[in-house]
Amino acid sequence: MRIIILSKERGNYSTRRLKEEAILRGHEVRVIDYGKCYVTIERNSPVVRYEGEEVKDVDVIIPRIAASLTMYGGSIVRQFEMQNVFTTTSSIALVRSRDKLRSIQLLAKAGVDIPKTVFARETAELQNVIEQVGAAPLIIKVARGTHGNGVVLAETAKAARAVMQAFYVEGVSFLVQEYIAESAGTDIRVFIVGGKVVASMKRQSLNEDFRSNIHQGGTGKPTRLSDEERKIAQKAARAMGLSICGVDIIRSNRGPLVLEVNASPGFAIEKVTGHNVAGKIIEYIEQNAKGRRRKDRIGA
Repeated sequence: MRIIILSKERGNYSTRRLKEEAILRGHEVRVIDYGKCYVTIERNSPVVRYEGEEVKDVDVIIPRIAASLTMYGGSIVRQFEMQNVFTTTSSIALVRSRDKLRSIQLLAKAGVDIPKTVFARETAELQNVIEQVGAAPLIIKVARGTHGNGVVLAETAKAARAVMQAFYVEGVSFLVQEYIAESAGTDIRVFIVGGKVVASMKRQSLNEDFRSNIHQGGTGKPTRLSDEERKIAQKAARAMGLSICGVDIIRSNRGPLVLEVNASPGFAIEKVTGHNVAGKIIEYIEQNAKGRRRKDRIGA
């Protein structure tokens, strides 16, 4: 098959691994910087152009879209979808997964357990927001963010009000979540391919940072999931309409809770667990790309 990896960093480990595995299995592979693509839109003729030439005769695209370019990257993915090119991540699933509020709304609707959350923007009822979540300490997040950026731990109600007041003044939408003390500094990244768990690792923060994300300096080690953890990760992936994703969960006294579903997870988990995640993705493509393109049944 002719596969295109949409990535701004061809030297990125995840991009390199996908290309290596695809070539190893006999596929033609090209890495394209989607940020430099542009599209021509007219009736019944969706075209993607790159470096002055039309990108055509494509069987599969693998989107590796950065959070900062979600909307533009999603538009490029949508243009390929209009050509009936198989994509490992649909444009609509990509866009909604990057919206933290939209994500937790979909997860909650699907019956996935999540930390109690309040979403706000231009409200002066800061104390009531705190009371709705519970009590300090609290986690406060910018509505759009990635790799643990835009996330603050407010240890007291006073600190929480100060952070929310700053967001209020700046006109920034934010989420306030309950703090799960028993999981402080740790979470579990579950890698899903084709609706199945292919690898999982426990991430631990360093220097008492409550964020366990490896991009924030955390460390990872292989971990075995309970049946409940496996099921909730798979349920979260289905709720978001993502066949390939990373699901972040934490262990709480009331059971596993889903924090986030990442539409473009990194492959550091390969180094930690020794599992060939990239190979599983190429296998998934081989098994599914020849069929009819999957329809999104979740809605916008």
